[in-house]
Formats: sequence, structure tokens, C-alpha cells
Amino acid sequence: MSSAELRDEPASQPVRSSTDVFRSGRVIDVRSDVVEMPDGSTATRDVVVHPGAVGIVALDDQERVLLVQQYRHPVQHRLWEPPAGLLDVAGEDPLAAARRELFEEAHLTAGRWDVLLDAFTTPGMTNEAVRVYLARDVADATGPKFAVENEEVDMPVRWVPLDEAVAAVFAGNLHNPMAVMGLLATARARDNGFGTLRPADAPWPARRA
Repeated sequence: MSSAELRDEPASQPVRSSTDVFRSGRVIDVRSDVVEMPDGSTATRDVVVHPGAVGIVALDDQERVLLVQQYRHPVQHRLWEPPAGLLDVAGEDPLAAARRELFEEAHLTAGRWDVLLDAFTTPGMTNEAVRVYLARDVADATGPKFAVENEEVDMPVRWVPLDEAVAAVFAGNLHNPMAVMGLLATARARDNGFGTLRPADAPWPARRA
């Protein structure tokens, strides 16, 4: 099977009923679906409804990647991760959101953008889809910095050599999924001369799931 033939396929099982279990009014909702199985039986599946997100691996001309350290309360860890943000503005282009997040979290701009990867973060429980971009030709942004709040008030920023960051992934020291996926994908792309990257405006049909 070629790489072109190896692909996930959209599909859906009939939903007999669906109930909104929880609405946070912030990031997530929880829905409970009664789903028809292939043998005609039914099973209840709880779904965390999520707007999706983008992440940015910023790579400078010294082959360093930008990581920010942010407190994540559900796992009670301060995680090193790439700049990232929710796609919670209706109709917003993902690339525009990525540019905004790079500016807000790191006060940087980038002259070149490519798609590194698309992923479902936890498909057994949530419909969250993420797109991770590779940003190159990075430079300091002009104008005032974005006024941060909440966890981002105490958010260290560090430039890390790409190979050291990848080694930290394999050592079990980094756990954020965008960091793990993005760093490994960046190293692979670099080793291939960046020739296999998709353009920044590549279609993202999986997000519609």
C-alpha cells in the first residue's frame, strides 16, 4: 500500500438519539449519543465537543524551536509546548489564527508558513482536531506586546535546539501532544529538506468531522 492509499476515511454510524449533557459556555461541551452498531445493537458514546486548535513550531535559522511553558490544570503540570490557540472564532481561517497566536504568545512574525501535520488529539472521546504549522523566517514583531492574562502571565519562553527537543521527547520529558507531534514532524521534514510539507492553505477536511 502506497502512502497515497494509506489514509483515514470519513464514516458515521447512525445516531438514534443525542443529548447535551453539559455546556460550559467556554471551551467544551459534552454530548451523549446513542449510536447504532454494525450488528444493530446500540451503545452510548460520550463526546467532548471542541472547536479545534492550531499549533506553531517556529524554527529559526540556527535550527532552534520556540517553546513556551504553560501550566495545564487538568494534568497539573507545567508543560513545554509550541505556541497554540483555539479555533473559537466562527469562520476564522486557521492560518490567520496561527499567525495571531505566534504574535500573542511569542511576539513573533514569520515569513514562511507550511502545514506540518493534522491530527485528532483523542478520537476516542473528543472531536478536537488540530493543525500544526511550521513557521520559518521568524522575526520579532513590531509594536506593543499582547496583554496576556491567566496562565499566560507566568509563561517562560525558550529557544531550544531542535535535536535537543526531539531527544527530550524520546526521554519521556515532554508530553504535550502538539509538542511531541510537531517536534518529530519538524525533525523529519528537516531531514527530508522540507520537500514533503503541504502549503499553509492546504485543505483540512478532517476538521469538519
